[in-house]
Amino acid sequence: MAKVEIYTRAYCPYCSRALALLKQKGVEFTQIDAGMDVEKKSEMVQRAGGARTFPQIFIGETHIGGCDEMMALERGGKLDAMLEGL
Repeated sequence: MAKVEIYTRAYCPYCSRALALLKQKGVEFTQIDAGMDVEKKSEMVQRAGGARTFPQIFIGETHIGGCDEMMALERGGKLDAMLEGL
């Protein structure tokens, strides 16, 4: 399974929704709370090509975007293949 990292912040409904989908799929992931951590948020923005909204999700070394983009991958049947590292 591909390594999954998700940058989140507290009380973010989009973060909660993205985390719920990953948990539902049984995906192991690293959650990085960057909401109040300036260094982690800066790291997120750099890795995400300037994106500043939460969450920002990475599968392997691929930045897939936020919650809406991950849900679109799920609806399109592409998320499972990415998670499997194919």
